Formats: sequence, structure tokens, C-alpha cells
Amino acid sequence: MSTFEFIPFTIASQPDFSDLPWDLPVSDWPKDNQRLEKVQQGISRHPVVFVNYEGILYAIKELPEDIARKEYELLAQMRELQLPCVFPIGYAQVRRGSGSASILFTRYLEASVPYRSLFISNAVERYQPHLLDAISGLLVQLHAAGIYWGDCSLSNILFRRDAGALQAYLVDAETAEYHLPRLSPMLRYQDLEIMQENIHAELSTLQANDQLAFSFPVQEPGPYILQSYRSLWEEITREEVFPLHEQYRVQERIRTLNSLGFSVKDIELKNEDHGNTIKLRIFVSDRNFHRNQLMELTGLYAEDRQAQQIMNEIYELKANLSQSNSPNITLEAVAYHWLEHVYKSVVEKLHPLIEAQSQSVVKPDPIELYCQILEHKWYLSERAHYDVGHQAAAEDFIQKFG
Repeated sequence: MSTFEFIPFTIASQPDFSDLPWDLPVSDWPKDNQRLEKVQQGISRHPVVFVNYEGILYAIKELPEDIARKEYELLAQMRELQLPCVFPIGYAQVRRGSGSASILFTRYLEASVPYRSLFISNAVERYQPHLLDAISGLLVQLHAAGIYWGDCSLSNILFRRDAGALQAYLVDAETAEYHLPRLSPMLRYQDLEIMQENIHAELSTLQANDQLAFSFPVQEPGPYILQSYRSLWEEITREEVFPLHEQYRVQERIRTLNSLGFSVKDIELKNEDHGNTIKLRIFVSDRNFHRNQLMELTGLYAEDRQAQQIMNEIYELKANLSQSNSPNITLEAVAYHWLEHVYKSVVEKLHPLIEAQSQSVVKPDPIELYCQILEHKWYLSERAHYDVGHQAAAEDFIQKFG
């Protein structure tokens, strides 16, 4: 006799999994069960199966009692922080006779491959630096958000292409912890030590089992990831000092971070040396949240890259206003100021250009044109070594491209 209680993340359009053979441990489920599907997976210390409901795959992992709830809550927290990890669907308690277990349900990450499988295939020869850089990027994102993983390994990471880039996703969060307000250097160091040990052990095992070429240097990937991590961590955490008239360098720094896959969620500018220099400190976030944020703040709908550019500008404006005469100004007030006094004035100046192109097959998009002005402004400012301003950039843009 068994009992099964499923606690879902959301009850909309997802199965309740009640038709599965919960009277048996997951590891003993009949191989001919029509729901079960075989997919590539890494090594797990706990049994995992994949089930198909109307063409959607779900991963089911059986854990000791109450552990699934803890992992589910942490994955849900990571999703709220918009970190790259599998999507938690819910968890369950199962009682069978005198024993009990907990079950974690996650959505299978489509078009993904376990990192361990990539090292078995020939793909690693071509993509190894990119794959290892993606692991270091994942660790930096987790640590910057206050997440200690505690079990980074090739088996616990999935790989997927994301907008042309290689992206690593966390799969297993059994040992993970969320630390506020930040993750200590000691825990970051410990996480990196565990990462190196796990990856070296996995690659050595693959080599011993003839699944990895004997010539492959199993001792190199761990230190490579560590060095890549250190470079990336320094880039997202360093403070920068520059002359007051070179504020265009704020945009240079933001561009560098964007190219590394990070978005900017806040900027802090401080006057140094009696107001002759500026100290810049940038706070980074995930790469995916700007579109919704721009919509909420301004009502403007933009594509991801457009929204990222505009929110970068709004954060820079907030830093400048906070530095001058409004130290406690809210992001909402800054966004309104930007919309009324920056965006609308530039679009108004571009109105003749928009009208002239309105009969063409591809209709002009004011937001795209505005983002082109931002690009042009950055180019002109970098060449002039000072901020030329929106109006001058718009006039020059119209002259050259109108």
C-alpha cells in the first residue's frame, strides 16, 4: 500500500503524475511503462527517470524524505533570480509500507546535452574552451547571486546553445545553499575546490573506462575553469576610476559586461579627488530580465537587446542624478524623466526620418532607431573623448544616414 501527495509549483496545464507506479521505488519502475523515455543523462547519486506527458518531458528524482522540498525551494529561488537552472515543477511525498521518500519534479531542458556526454564525444575537441568558459560563467552567476553549489560536476550541468552562445545550466541543487547578503570568499573558494576535484575525478573515470582518449589531459580542465572564473569575477566586481570628463567610459564597461553575458542592474558613481575623478562600481544581474523591466517602468515594448541598451542608459542616468542633487531618487522617477526628457525628444527629432521611411516595406521602429542613436552617440563620444549628448548624436545620424 502506498500514498502519493504531489505539491505543484503551478496547477495550470501540467500533469499530476498520479498514474505512475508509485507503489514501487523509481529505480524499479517497469521499463515498458508507456510514460518512460530514455534520454542522455549524467551520473546521479539518486535514481532519476524521464516521463512523457503529451510531448513534454519531465525529470523525476527520488530522494530521502523532505530533501525534495528543500531542493525544489532552492531551484524556485534560483528561477526567481533568473539564474540558468532546470525549471522546478513540484515535489511529492511518497509512503510505501513503513518507509517514505520524497520526489522532485523538474521540466526537462529541451535541446540540452549533459556536459559529461560532450567529453565522451568528439565535440569536446572543437568546443572545449567555450564549454569550460560556460562552466566558469555559470559559477560566477551563481556566486554573484549568493548561491553556493557544493557539487559542481560534469554530470550536474547541462549544455545548450542560447542565442548563438554556449550556456551551462545547473541540474542538481541538492547541496546548494542561498546566502544573503553575499557569498563569502571562503565558500566561493570551497566551491571552486570541489569543482576541480569532481571534474578531475569524472574525466579520470571516463579515461579509465576507455570513454575518453588516453591522450586527453584530464588534469587541465579544472585549473582552466578556475582561471577563467577568476578573470570573469574580477571583471564583474572591479571598481574603476577615471577623469570626470570621460563618463563615456561607463558605457564601455557596460558593453564589456553585456558581451560576457551579464546585464547591469545598478550603477554607483562617486566623486573622488575633490570632484576631479569618478569611481565607478557596477552591480550585475542576469541576462534576461530587461524587457519586462522596461515595460513595467515605461510602457515601452522592446526586444531583448534593445531593452538591455535602454535600461543600461536609465541606470546610468540614475547614477548621475543620484550623484548630483537627487541622492534618493527612485528608478521609477528616473525612468519617467528619461521617457519624457530624453527618449521623446530624440524620437521627435527623428520624426522626419521616420515619416520619410514610413512608406517602405520595412516600417521604421522608433525604439530601434533610438538604439541606433545610442550606438552612434557612443561612437562619437569615444572619438571625441567626452559625451556629445543625444541631440548632437541624432543630428549627426540624420546627416549621415537620413
